[in-house]
Amino acid sequence: MRRRVSSINRQRVGYRRIVQLLVYLIIVPTVLILSLGIALMFLGEAGINLLLGIFTISLVAVVVTGVVLVLVFVRREANLSELQADFVSKVSHELRTPLTAVRLFAETLERSPDDATRHQCLTMLKQETERLTSRIERLLDWGRMEAGRKIYDLRPIAASSIVDGAVRAFAPYRFGSGLGFTVEVVDDLPQLLGDKDALVDAVLNLLSNARKYGGEPPVVSLRAFREGTDALVVEVKDNGDGIASPEHRRIFDKFYRIDDRLSRTREGSGLGLAIVKHVVRAHAGRVTVESSKGHGSTFRVVLPTLPADAQSA
Repeated sequence: MRRRVSSINRQRVGYRRIVQLLVYLIIVPTVLILSLGIALMFLGEAGINLLLGIFTISLVAVVVTGVVLVLVFVRREANLSELQADFVSKVSHELRTPLTAVRLFAETLERSPDDATRHQCLTMLKQETERLTSRIERLLDWGRMEAGRKIYDLRPIAASSIVDGAVRAFAPYRFGSGLGFTVEVVDDLPQLLGDKDALVDAVLNLLSNARKYGGEPPVVSLRAFREGTDALVVEVKDNGDGIASPEHRRIFDKFYRIDDRLSRTREGSGLGLAIVKHVVRAHAGRVTVESSKGHGSTFRVVLPTLPADAQSA
């Protein structure tokens, strides 16, 4: 962490130095030349000085435009460098935990002559490698989304199948956690045009976040219902500490976590909600959050449904 922060600080210092050089070497002389050009327009021979003044002001305008463009591109490069450093840090943290567990179980398996211990280690190795694979797939999936290469298989699907798929995928998270979990689905949910696997994964992300940041013990509720005649709402609610209003927009940014210290005690890459937002937008929907400190959080995914005449029997 110290190494990453030091790198980011060096980048910021470098950016400030470039700005200072531009001010001292270009902007200050440009202001002086501009003053001279304006003075020439009103002093001395009118015709010649007017031309010199216009030429000087045009030159200054070009220089100022160039300086602004340089500042914009330098700032953009600084932001990209900072994002890359943050990405490397997040990915390293995400992969370090399961890799460390794999190494420890492998060492235990190598030393232990006990069959029961060996069987337990093999089971845990399988779980950790699956978790590692899942995290790598999530990072690759996000990379495809960012590059615009993510392809969604859109076809008519029953809204209830999305809820059922998310509940089944959420089952392993509920095992032995003392989680309180309720599901409420209205009858005769409509159909929608969507990629079932992507939508199930989006709802699963919301459920896993609700469990992770819920209270002690966590209580999570999942609801699905109609909104008007042309929209489906999937709602996930938890009993956690809640999210302050200023954070509501930022939580959907990639790699953003409300308190980075949470990464030491709670697993997460900060990609879950960003993926949810991307998937929902790709389906012409929206995702919202209602939350305040101390009152839990409610996330709602609103998706357009197929017109009544397009619903299959």
